[in-house]
Amino acid sequence: MAQRYGKGKYQGGCINVLISHTDGSKPSKREIKAVKREAEEKERLAWESAVPLGGNSSDIYGFSLMLSIGDISENQPDIKRMQTLERLYSIYPNNEGHEAAQEILKSTNENLKTVQERTAAGESLRIWYSNQPDEMCGFYWFMWQLNQWKVSDGQVCIVKLPEWEVDKKGNIVRKSNCGEVSPGEWNQYFELQRTVSPVFIQSCAFHWQELQIENAPLRAVLNGQLVSTSEEIYDDFISREIAAESEEFHEAMIIGRVLGKYQLGISDSWVAFRIEEMIHAGKLTVVSAADEDMPVYHRRLKKCTHRTV
Repeated sequence: MAQRYGKGKYQGGCINVLISHTDGSKPSKREIKAVKREAEEKERLAWESAVPLGGNSSDIYGFSLMLSIGDISENQPDIKRMQTLERLYSIYPNNEGHEAAQEILKSTNENLKTVQERTAAGESLRIWYSNQPDEMCGFYWFMWQLNQWKVSDGQVCIVKLPEWEVDKKGNIVRKSNCGEVSPGEWNQYFELQRTVSPVFIQSCAFHWQELQIENAPLRAVLNGQLVSTSEEIYDDFISREIAAESEEFHEAMIIGRVLGKYQLGISDSWVAFRIEEMIHAGKLTVVSAADEDMPVYHRRLKKCTHRTV
């Protein structure tokens, strides 16, 4: 989208707007109309101020392996990565997780082969990433691949999203991952591009090998460094939000607040798994299950109170 965003006259399109009142009351038609008008104007201005990146979509490759979680001992994505992906996507209904995991693994290996061939032919690469744990893991994993391919000096450049920036209105903006960059914003990060040397690539590859040897259940970014860690590292944030709830609560609300409030860069799946562990430990109990066409965490839970006589 960023390659063509801003090219030509603004044509309009679909815009999704969420409106809510703290007291739960329904927004009026006048409010809805005003918010829609504001959103449309914001989109038009973004289009007109954007600089299209150009290029072809066939030159873009994504590797959505979620390497911050699970076994990373494989040098090439295979059965162990498939098992991790299936587990992460198992929260979704109708066997969608199994199909998604298969498709991700298949496209990853096909794309990796294509990129290797194009790199061997002398084409240059630009890698986009951020401090988000999966993107950091993907960055180090891909540097390991490049180190095996023996790329030439000056062939690889990287662009890392800033931890914070100032927008046109003077507001501080923090983007936790590349997915939060709108199509019209990508061009502004070109100035952060850096060409990396084979020595830098080798250093990153060595760090990935260390993480593979440790092969912890989880990897996190602490003080800007990608490190191996235990599964419990995020539990305090989850427990904090549960403690603020009444005796019964909706699990999806907890997951939403953990993701939005703390910006930890983790997925809804991982928070759901940790809450499941709390259920197994007897700290919570299920009051009502989710509808069959919804993720499993769309259910009501209840806190368990243990009294000692």
